[in-house]
Amino acid sequence: MKQSNSSSLTIDYSSYKTELSKRRRSVITRELTKIAYSAPKSLVSLAEGMPNENTFPFTEISVKLYDGSSFTLEKSELSKALQYIPTQGYPPLLQALREFQRRVHAPPLWESRDIVIVAGAQDGLSKTLESVIGTGDPILVHDPFYPGVEVVVTPHQAELISIPQDDLGIIPEAMREILRERLLSGKKMPKIMYVNATGANPTGVIIPLERRKEIYRLACEYDFLILDDDPYCFLSYSDEKPKSFLSLDTEGRVIRLDSFSKVISSGMRIGFITAPAPLLASIELHLQSSHLHAPSLSQVMLYNLLKIWGYEGLMNHMNRIKYFYKERRDIIVSLVEKHLNGLVDFVVPNSGFFLWIKVRGITDTWQMMMQRGIAEGVIMAPGASFTKDPTKPSNAIRACFSKASYEEMNLAMERLAYLIRTELAENNSLQNLNS
Repeated sequence: MKQSNSSSLTIDYSSYKTELSKRRRSVITRELTKIAYSAPKSLVSLAEGMPNENTFPFTEISVKLYDGSSFTLEKSELSKALQYIPTQGYPPLLQALREFQRRVHAPPLWESRDIVIVAGAQDGLSKTLESVIGTGDPILVHDPFYPGVEVVVTPHQAELISIPQDDLGIIPEAMREILRERLLSGKKMPKIMYVNATGANPTGVIIPLERRKEIYRLACEYDFLILDDDPYCFLSYSDEKPKSFLSLDTEGRVIRLDSFSKVISSGMRIGFITAPAPLLASIELHLQSSHLHAPSLSQVMLYNLLKIWGYEGLMNHMNRIKYFYKERRDIIVSLVEKHLNGLVDFVVPNSGFFLWIKVRGITDTWQMMMQRGIAEGVIMAPGASFTKDPTKPSNAIRACFSKASYEEMNLAMERLAYLIRTELAENNSLQNLNS
C-alpha cells in the first residue's frame, strides 16, 4: 500500500472512519506475506503458515479465449494462483490496474491514491461502507437505488437520505436543498454519498458532466465522501461518456468501485477499489479480518488475460460487449412498445442491464410480481426493492435484458401485459363494488 502524500491530501480521513474501523489492527501473518512477496529470492521465510504447493492436485490449468489466444498456468505461476497472496492483491495485477486507472481516468493526486483488489464490487461496497457508516449515521443515496447498499447499512441503523432523480439522474438542486435544511435544523450531516453515475441501477441513466461537477462541489462544500459504484462504466449506449468522479476529484473525496463481473466474468469475483491511501488502509485491514484476499486463481487468470490483450485489446472487448448489450436493450424496448403500449411508461436506458418500467393505474407492483407473476411464469424485480423503505408501495418494475433470449423476453412481456390488465380489471371491480 502506498503511503499517503501529505503535501497533496489535506483531508483528515479519521473523521470519516467509524470507531470500529479505527480499532482494527494489522495481522502480522498478512504483513509477513506482503514482505515475502516483495523480498529478494535469497530470503528464506519460515514465517507464513502456507501449505506446500507440492501437495496440491493441480499441475496445469489451460485457458482458451474467444479470439483464439490462450495461456497456461503451470509451475511457479500456478503455485501463486493456488496459494495465499498479499491482502491488497496479486502484485502484477495491482500494477496493471494502476496503469489502467491512470490511463482511463487520469486522476488528480494519483500519488496519494492506491488500489486494493476485492472479491467483486459488492465486497468492496460492504467493506467501504462498514469503514465509514457507524450506528445511526446518515448516508446519501439516489432514489431509486441499488438494494445492495441497504442490506449493508441497515444493521447499523443508518439513515438513508433519498435524493430525487429525473431522467438525467440525481437532481443537484434538490440535493443542495436537502443538505441545507439538514444543516440549518442541526441534524447529523452525512459523511458519504453512494452513487451509480453511469448506468444507475435500476434506471440506467448516465449523470451528465455538469451535474457530476455540481455534485462534487456539494461534496466539497458539505464535507462528505463520494462512493462511486461504476460497474457499467464501459457499457454506455450513447455517445456521452462523462468524466468519472475520480477524474474530477481534486481533494481526495472519491472512493471508486470497479468490477469485472459485468465485462469479464461474474463468477471470478474480482473488483477493485481506488481511493486515497488512508481510506484504503482501513479497508485492507477489514479484508485481513475476513477472507484475507480476493481469489488468487481469479487474479492470476485476469492478469494473464490483460497481459495478452493489453489496453487496446481490453477496450476492443469492452466495445464488443457494449454493442452486444445495446442490441438487447433495443430488443426489450421494442417488445415493451409492442406488448405494453398504453399500460406503462419508461425511459430508454443509456447504460447498464435494466429497463425501469412504471405501470399506469397500479399503485404497487409487489404482489403482482412476487405472487401472481411467479404463478404466471414471469419474474421481474418489483420497484419497492429499490427504495429506502421497501414496505411502501411502488408502481415500478425492473426488467433485466442482459441474459434472456429474444423469445424469452417476448414471452415475458406478453405475460406482464396479461398481469397488468388482470390487475387493472380487478382494481376496477373493487372500485365499482365500493362505489
